[in-house]
Amino acid sequence: MHWILTLAFGGIVGFSLGLTGGGGAIFAVPLLVYGLGVAPREAVTLSLVAVGVTALIGFLGRWRSRLVEVRTGLIFAAAGMMGAPVGTWLSGLMPEALLLILFAVLMLAMAARMWTNASVPTVGDASVDLSDSTSKRGPACRRDGEGRLLLTSRCMCLLIAIGIAAGILSGLFGVGGGFVIVPALVLFSGMAIRIAIGTSLMVIALISASGIASHLMAGRVFSIETASLFVAGGVAGMVLGSCLGQYLSGRTLQRVFAVAIVCVAVFVIVRTGFAA
Repeated sequence: MHWILTLAFGGIVGFSLGLTGGGGAIFAVPLLVYGLGVAPREAVTLSLVAVGVTALIGFLGRWRSRLVEVRTGLIFAAAGMMGAPVGTWLSGLMPEALLLILFAVLMLAMAARMWTNASVPTVGDASVDLSDSTSKRGPACRRDGEGRLLLTSRCMCLLIAIGIAAGILSGLFGVGGGFVIVPALVLFSGMAIRIAIGTSLMVIALISASGIASHLMAGRVFSIETASLFVAGGVAGMVLGSCLGQYLSGRTLQRVFAVAIVCVAVFVIVRTGFAA
């Protein structure tokens, strides 16, 4: 029964990653702790392993389909890999309740922006045109007429800052940071939601690798058997989520992602309130 639950829970995480490109890791730690009885610190490391491997497999599939913006993803990943060790260090210093509440507030803010952004007119499945460089106001990151990101100093600073934040969250909570990365790619870089999902999976895999290394260096071990079963379920869920995502519009995916974020944020607030 234990191995069946492990496969099923891994499938839930993989399904979320395949459908939205992030958010799966948010479910991983609660499922491991409350569903499988794994110790919280081990659950964080297990989450990073399972989510990282599952995201890597998902990224390779989307990369072959040309649904990944590698250059932008590498900027996020490099910044995130620097932030992950910081998050691991901070996890032992800051009050857990405060971190979780701030985490939930951030999620609610991002969900609200994602929902609002889904109402903005689009062309096909692409994001709105952000290529007008004549305005002094507007997005920090803009694109040229062919849709390529213009890496200005302002844009680079923004992408690096968000990448570092995602990495810190990865080290703190065992998440890949996809719930931050996907909205950020859509909102701040003008990336189409489907490409943002593929790019996010690449970033999650790299940031998770950095987080795993940080946790292992801190002496936090994990069960290889549980990790293997969780990954197996995650891969199956990833395939299902990716297939379903092909039949949903970009706007629908954004709204699904926003609703999922709100649900998890409410769960975190409720759990933290009862724990207090």
